[in-house]
Amino acid sequence: MAISLRDYELVVILNPEIGDDLVGESLDRLQQTIATRGGEVVESNPWGRRRLAYPISRHLEGNYVVSQIKLDPGQVPGLESSLRISEDVIRHLIIRTDQ
Repeated sequence: MAISLRDYELVVILNPEIGDDLVGESLDRLQQTIATRGGEVVESNPWGRRRLAYPISRHLEGNYVVSQIKLDPGQVPGLESSLRISEDVIRHLIIRTDQ
């Protein structure tokens, strides 16, 4: 039985305490997390450091990254769980885009 991968858009706001030079390493870890769940990152678009609309965990800004990913729908809850416990990610959003 073939696994059907669906298209998703993943938006993450990375902790601003991560230095701008270490954002790439954090993104690599995120790509590894997706790859271990049988998915792939099609495109990753770092928006850079932006001011937040409201404080999140006492942070006033964060590093935004928007990625297009392909992932098995059954793996999405596990990915969200990983993002929730990651110290690098202060907020995330996964949206299905192939509808």
